[in-house]
Amino acid sequence: MARGPNPFEKALDPLTTALKLGGRATPAAEPTGAGKPGLAIAPLAVPFPAIPPIAGCEIATARAGFYKHERDDLVVFRFARGTTCAGVFTRHKVGSAPVDWCKRHLAAADGGADIRALVVNAGCANAFSGKSGADAARRTASEVAKRFGCRQRDVMLASTGVIGVPLDDRKIIARLNDVERSLNADAWAKAGRAIMTTDTFPKGAYAETEIDGYKVRIAGIAKGSGMIAPDMATMLAFIVTDADIHPNVLRAMLGLHVRTTFNSVTVDGDTSTNDTALLFATGASGAPRIGRVGDRRLKGFSQALDKVMLDLAHQLVRDGEGARKFVRITVNGAASPASARKLAKSIAESPLVKTAIAGEDANWGRIVMAVGKTEEPVDRDRLSIWFGPHAAALDGSPAPSLNEATMSAYMKNAELEITVDVASGRASATVWTCDLTKGYIEINGDYRS
Repeated sequence: MARGPNPFEKALDPLTTALKLGGRATPAAEPTGAGKPGLAIAPLAVPFPAIPPIAGCEIATARAGFYKHERDDLVVFRFARGTTCAGVFTRHKVGSAPVDWCKRHLAAADGGADIRALVVNAGCANAFSGKSGADAARRTASEVAKRFGCRQRDVMLASTGVIGVPLDDRKIIARLNDVERSLNADAWAKAGRAIMTTDTFPKGAYAETEIDGYKVRIAGIAKGSGMIAPDMATMLAFIVTDADIHPNVLRAMLGLHVRTTFNSVTVDGDTSTNDTALLFATGASGAPRIGRVGDRRLKGFSQALDKVMLDLAHQLVRDGEGARKFVRITVNGAASPASARKLAKSIAESPLVKTAIAGEDANWGRIVMAVGKTEEPVDRDRLSIWFGPHAAALDGSPAPSLNEATMSAYMKNAELEITVDVASGRASATVWTCDLTKGYIEINGDYRS
């Protein structure tokens, strides 16, 4: 990401390039992350994977200067003609100018049928920026469209950073010459670092599958470490495949998997103005075009896409601001899927539950509190709770086998599972979250400085 000395970047690149496709590097033991100076790399961090070129996609990064310190903060993707696109966006009522731009053009009659570029900047969210923000978005798309020989509407936009600051699009436009010269097919790691804000490590995922005997690749990057809450998970995510898929099919696939991936993670219960997940299909793999949602040839692709999206979603939680525990929360026996989801989210977003986890305290009473406050159907006298394999409560009472020492030992693990059975039906839901530590306060208290 940074153009100046960056020990994390130096340690990362040789490792990622030395791996076989789809593998992960050994984590670099470096003291600081690359998103903002002074942020230690999250203890739950995972290395960036080796991502090979995706046919029909080129990427370049540059320093536009939205940050005071030296780092890349601009990413441009250029796609082959005929690339299709689908998107899922924040439901926040104060959506950003880039979100408005993408939603409007993807919803047009032929929206998503021939997307040629994606422009992403970090450091300025271009949200709550009024007409000036919309104008900046339009000018950015216009300049990129001129260079790539396409329509403005075929340029997707995304921004992340401080809300309420007008976007100086001149900083982006001034770097487009450099960007155009440096476009290449092997810049996924650089792109992952350039979109970081309070992230402490770049997030990437990769999978391969087949469609009708043709190899198909799927790669993605994401950013986000705070304001991570459905719907959608507060983040930016960009996924590219070389499959040839109609935009309506892409839209269905993205919607199918977003619920159990990006919409099933939470760090702090807050939702951003800029949430964006975009899925692009360049059609350059040689595989036949998929034009129908029910096409059986999509089965393997669907599984691989879900793998990439879930991997990225988990990494968002692993980089939760100040996070030291990665927690899977599953609710069983709920009256409906919606009820199970609401119950799991209540547990995952409870400050009391999350601080208990940070303190390595198996305080199952706080889980009872988080379950009961939802007003969802719960059979109090059959409610059961487990921490990993250890029962804390069974049938509405403390488990006979409850052992505080055993529970405390389990809570020292970096990865935890909490399972709750509310005995009101057959529905289940899983949400991933992290603990709430002093680090979260320190990072957010210092966000704009």
